[in-house]
Amino acid sequence: EVQLVESGGGLVQAGGSLRLSCAASGFTFDDSAIGWFRQVPGKEREAVSCMRTSDGRTVYADYADSVKGRFTISSDNAKNTVYLQMNSLKPEDTAVYYCAAAGQCYFQYSLMDYWGKGTLVTVSS
Repeated sequence: EVQLVESGGGLVQAGGSLRLSCAASGFTFDDSAIGWFRQVPGKEREAVSCMRTSDGRTVYADYADSVKGRFTISSDNAKNTVYLQMNSLKPEDTAVYYCAAAGQCYFQYSLMDYWGKGTLVTVSS
């Protein structure tokens, strides 16, 4: 059974940092794509970042324009875990953050195959 479990959300002041984790199980982590998406009530789920590793090396990583230069995606393949380091957080980053898995990265959420339940990030001004 594929499982994705997010953690690390919380309340932070604007300008602060958080690191989200996505622990994956039930599928071959290497050669799979893991993406981060976020959603606020009333809005469509949007892509934040996505990465794919092969033989333990990152072969692809990309970011939404809104987070480039502030967020960094990384992985620890030994732990089957993907991280999203979020720096210089802004109130508009407030959302539920989800990780998702698929065979390759998609920035269209409907194309991702598996989803976690999400973790809430709140950035106060």
